[in-house]
Amino acid sequence: MESFINGLNGIIWSPLLVYLCLGAGLFFTLKIGGAQFTMIKEMIRLLMGKDVKPGERSKDSISGFEAMCMSVSGRVGTGNIAGVATAIALGGPGSIFWLWVISLLGAASSYVESTLGQLYKEKIEGGYRGGPAYYFKKGLLGGKAWYGNLFAIVTVAGMTFFMPSVQANVIAGSVYTATGIPTWATGLAIVIMLGIIIFGGAKRIAKFAGVVVPFMAIAYILVAIIVLALNVGDIIPSLSLIIRSAFGQEEAFAGIVGAAVMWGVKRGIYSNEAGQGTGPASAAAADTSHPAKQGLIQTFSIYIDSVFVCTATALMIIITGAYKVFAPNGKAIFSGFGSTAEMTMSTIGPLNTTAALDAGIGYGAYIVAVAIMFFAFTTILAYFWNGDTASIYLFGDEASGKKIRKILSVLFLAFVFLGTIMSGGLAWTLGDIGVGMMAWVNIVGILIMFKPSVLCLKDYKARMKNGTQDNWDFNPNEIGIKGDFKLWDDIRIKGRNAQPTEAEAELEVS
Repeated sequence: MESFINGLNGIIWSPLLVYLCLGAGLFFTLKIGGAQFTMIKEMIRLLMGKDVKPGERSKDSISGFEAMCMSVSGRVGTGNIAGVATAIALGGPGSIFWLWVISLLGAASSYVESTLGQLYKEKIEGGYRGGPAYYFKKGLLGGKAWYGNLFAIVTVAGMTFFMPSVQANVIAGSVYTATGIPTWATGLAIVIMLGIIIFGGAKRIAKFAGVVVPFMAIAYILVAIIVLALNVGDIIPSLSLIIRSAFGQEEAFAGIVGAAVMWGVKRGIYSNEAGQGTGPASAAAADTSHPAKQGLIQTFSIYIDSVFVCTATALMIIITGAYKVFAPNGKAIFSGFGSTAEMTMSTIGPLNTTAALDAGIGYGAYIVAVAIMFFAFTTILAYFWNGDTASIYLFGDEASGKKIRKILSVLFLAFVFLGTIMSGGLAWTLGDIGVGMMAWVNIVGILIMFKPSVLCLKDYKARMKNGTQDNWDFNPNEIGIKGDFKLWDDIRIKGRNAQPTEAEAELEVS
């Protein structure tokens, strides 16, 4: 069974997917004029909520910031700690350069998919839902329900059965390393906490993410800064090593340049999820006056994940020498220092970050355990949100659909628990399969239907020039986007009157 799973992973993650992700990121960067670089100031303004006046949003809605936190909770996870270490071990320090490249280019892919998520969202259960399944059904070549169905099926499979195992596995493993608590006991605790939150509805998930995500990201980066400050003289040499290794200029890693590209892109996509199709589901949940706003906010989330958190981990590991590099044939070509010299391909991951922190400030096992608990737990929540959104698309929000969603929720919790007791290698392979399946379907689709996102950005830039970017009067048809956008007609009315609809008022009373 495991050999079949490994074979399937090899097919999905062929070099073609790597080139597709890089090519799509570059293509979208050109199409949006490098907005991921030129509009950072506007992204920060939107993140701070400066675009929304008091009373313009109903109290039960999800803000752009909360939607971004839900998205970041999915992006910032074990990939930022264990995934970065894996990339260095299998691709050398140069893999981090390619992780940066796919992240910076992928930010453009994130803009496109997240804007589309907002544009084609729907009003469901008093809030907004959307994502690739919805925009493929409505906007792909005039609307392709079968392609939307395909993505929804892949999402339910990936988010319910494949991807939660990685996060749960790393949480349980890090807790066991730090405290000796059995992995099954940690698994039960995770399932109980998840159940309390996910059965509390969308608003509870958003509120939890809005509090935990900023805290966990800032705390982790501060710890990394302390380690780097204690080794400040090694920062520039380490950055130089990353760049030289990426292009085969470092003798020790000259023979694995291809692996550096592969693992940098692979772990970059797994970490930041740009183009994978998970971000749009969170983006669609936001109550905002213009689709491009959430597209820009979600673009910034890529920087939080890759430029800040992943880089912090990578520099800690490289500066302290807490890494070991293997050739594709499994032979060690760099043995690292201290405990890392004894590591095997099956033990790399969180232990590298633990060793780096031990060398930097001590208490590495405890810091990593706490960081992973926060990072991975919120990622699992984001997986549930995406899977549940796809389930609503497939089965509806009527009684029968809700029953199926509850069954899937229970299965989701079951696979989270199974992830805590399975081998780490199998867990990571399952996670890679889930990511790869979704990436294939979503990237091909948005390469075909990206134009509405470009029109939204063009309209938003025009509004910025005349000072109307925060008005609640967006009309897709007026800027050349064809289709039925009754929801945006409702949003224009709601934005002007600042009152909930009758359906929302009845829901609020009940």
